Order: sequence, then structure tokens, then C-alpha cells
Amino acid sequence: MRDTKPNRWRPQTALRTAALLLAVACAGGVTAGCTGDSPAPTAASSAPAPIAASEAAGARDLERSYQRVVKAVLPSVVQINTPEGLGSGIVYDAKGHIVTNAHVVGSADTFEITLANSDTPHKGRLVAAYPEQDLAVIELEDPPSGLRAASFGPSRDVQVGQIVLAMGSPLGLNSSVTQGIVSAVGRTVSEAPSDGGTGATLADLVQTSAPINPGNSGGALVNLSGQVIGIPTLAAVNPSMGDSSAPGIGFAIPSATVTRIADQIIKYGKVVDSGRAALGIAGRTVLDEDFQPAGVGVVEVTKGGAAEKAGIRPGDVITRVGNDDITTLQSLSEALVEHAPGDTVDVTVQRGSGEKTVKVTLGQLR
Repeated sequence: MRDTKPNRWRPQTALRTAALLLAVACAGGVTAGCTGDSPAPTAASSAPAPIAASEAAGARDLERSYQRVVKAVLPSVVQINTPEGLGSGIVYDAKGHIVTNAHVVGSADTFEITLANSDTPHKGRLVAAYPEQDLAVIELEDPPSGLRAASFGPSRDVQVGQIVLAMGSPLGLNSSVTQGIVSAVGRTVSEAPSDGGTGATLADLVQTSAPINPGNSGGALVNLSGQVIGIPTLAAVNPSMGDSSAPGIGFAIPSATVTRIADQIIKYGKVVDSGRAALGIAGRTVLDEDFQPAGVGVVEVTKGGAAEKAGIRPGDVITRVGNDDITTLQSLSEALVEHAPGDTVDVTVQRGSGEKTVKVTLGQLR
């Protein structure tokens, strides 16, 4: 997976449109589609089938729904400029807090924020970033009056097939809107650090067919009730096409995760309850004699953490957690997101030439 890291793409300085003109020469005979002696089309072949009044009314109602949602939500979607690139964000409250992706803010701590209804950038500062779930909060230094906070809807109500709109600043095009549906829910996806992500494994993501382009990261995925149900974060890539984006496969962090993390950052300046399980180790992927990933080597254990309490120690190689085989750090992260802090799971480790399984009461990701 590759996310929409804004510094990999830059806004275009100009948009060019090429027009292709097709001409048909009609000389020396009768050619279908040309004027002259060709027979006139019949009324049945030339006239489109009439659209039923009820269908037309339904289309107009849907169109008006789109327009109402765009008018209501777009003022809450902002463009974020950093020294490394650009991305999007959402006005979280009237005090000037902006929620976005951690990979959008990167290593920066000051920003220029452009609101949807203004071309004048406002200065912003980082409150805190939480790369483990790719979220961050920025605060406007001098919030303008009339700042409109977005409404966040419950992500538990999101249904496959639901129409959604993605709002943000793809390729630097401020206040852009794309449309699609919810394609799936409950996805677990890992970001690739090499492509600008934080390396986090993200759980319960909303998959959508709405195009997620570079610069959309941190923006809003919105239902037709005008509620933000997620933050667009990742676009799938197609390795068979040189890792280019796979059209129509994007992912958004669900609103329940966004609000839980953002509320803690605003209140405490950090995340104190991630809700994510952890073993309490530092590890690395180890390879077997055929140079294939074969487990996670424990480099360090956290003092008093879950692994240490269970007797896991540096030098052990974790090969299984619960029912999941572990071959890489990513597979370990993906196994752990299926559990909650306090769960007890069987963890199998190789120690020297032997193997042992221990019961571990999982701690919490910090």
C-alpha cells in the first residue's frame, strides 16, 4: 500500500487541454454519416428514449443532495502547506483545531492553512502527532470568526454500497470533490515508510471507490447526511503497473478512531489511550537460510511490559501470535490489531534450537 504523501506530488502550475478534431472526407460517393445522398435517419433511430418523469425527478433529488452536502461540508475542509509539500485537513472545532494525517505534517511544526472560503493562508502550529495511527492535530494561531467545524458521524453505521464524497486538495487543487461508494469496511492496511507513510498498521479502515489522489490525505470522506465518516489516508498501488495507483481503491481512517485520538491530543497534548494492543518489544524481521522472512527477532523488551512479564527476552524469535503465523514486523502488527489491551494470547518463540509457547497478557500501544 502507498499513501498519498503530498511531497511526492506538486500542484500543477498550469492546466493544459488538448483537443482532437476528427474530420471525415465525403468525396466521390456516398459515405455513411456524411451529408449528401445518404438516407435520412428515421425518427426511431435518431430520437433518444424518453426519460420517465419519476427517474428525472430522482436524478434531480440526488444531484441536490450532493450540492447540499458540498455546500455544508466543504467550508470545513482546509489545505495544509508544509516545507515538504501539501495535504488536507478538517476543521475540528471552533477554537481552530485542525485534524489531519501524521504523514501530512511530517517533521514540520508550523504550517500555512488555507480555508475553503479564503485565499489568505493562516498560520498554524502542531499540537501533537500520533504516527502509530497516522493522525495529528494542528491549531490555528489566530482562528478567524465564523470558523465552521465539521460534523463527525458514527463509523459503526457505515454500510457497503453507501454513497460518499471525498473532499480535499488533490494535486494542490483546493476544495476539490470526488464521488464514489463504500466498497468495504473493517480493512487492515499497513503503510509503506518508503512511500512517505508512517509505517503504521491501521485497523478498521473504510475502503472506498472515491478517487484518493496525492494531496487528499487528511481531508474528509463524507456521507450524504453531511457527516464526516473518515479521513482519506491511503491509495492502493498496482505492483504489476510499476506501483502506480490502483484506480478506485482508497482507504480512510474511520471517524471513531479520528475523534478518539483527536480528543486526547487536544485535552492532554498526547495520546494516553490508544485502544491498541502491544507486546512491549522492539524487534526486527529475521531471515531463514533461504533469505526468506521467518519471524520477528526480539531486540529489546519494555521493562514491566507484556513480553517481559511473560518471560520473552532479547534473542527470542516470535513465530506465532494466537492463530497467526508471524514472519515479519508487519505481520506481527497486523496480528496484534485483532486483539485489545488486556487480552491473553499464546505467543510462540524460538529460543536457540528449541521452541516454546507462553501466554501473554497484552499491554497497550503507546
